Amino acid sequence: MRKRDNRKTIFYLGLLVVFMGSASFLSVPFYNWFCKVTGYGGTTNYAEYESEKILSQQIEVRFDVSLERGLAWEVIPAQRELQLNLGQTGLAFYEAFNPTSKPIAAQASFNVVPFSVGNYFNKIECFCFTEQVLQPGERVSMPVSFYVDPDMIGNLEAKNVKSVTLSYTFYEIDLPETTASIAQKTKTKL
Repeated sequence: MRKRDNRKTIFYLGLLVVFMGSASFLSVPFYNWFCKVTGYGGTTNYAEYESEKILSQQIEVRFDVSLERGLAWEVIPAQRELQLNLGQTGLAFYEAFNPTSKPIAAQASFNVVPFSVGNYFNKIECFCFTEQVLQPGERVSMPVSFYVDPDMIGNLEAKNVKSVTLSYTFYEIDLPETTASIAQKTKTKL
């Protein structure tokens, strides 16, 4: 009888370990999906086209940037704010500079504050969709085109928002491998 109880306990403990491991593994993708669907946490949407509806109601879009500790780039928004009508396409630029003597790759994560506007903020094209590589001493202007969906006025939390901040955080990533470096690695393995 005791052996049976011990096996049952071990089985349930093993099941608990598998469940907890699965839950921790799936929590990040689930959270990202949840934020994308609901706009929670200031997650923005992607749009393939400009808005067809433009309202006379205006919104101020502010621009902000921060860098991960240790990233040697200098990045600033080229403009601090834009006044747009809801549905009107805006175009803003961020300027980045690599003052070092080596190439550096970085990626930008983003959010919108207040969070209630995240689901209505639509990016059409953005430098944040791809990795950015700056050569030594290189200075670039990186564009983002977007609009704030006019349907925002139908949302109780978002309809009275008069200004929104689009914020980017740049973090360093590994340099992408070039065809030559991949060929060299392959040659070395043979």
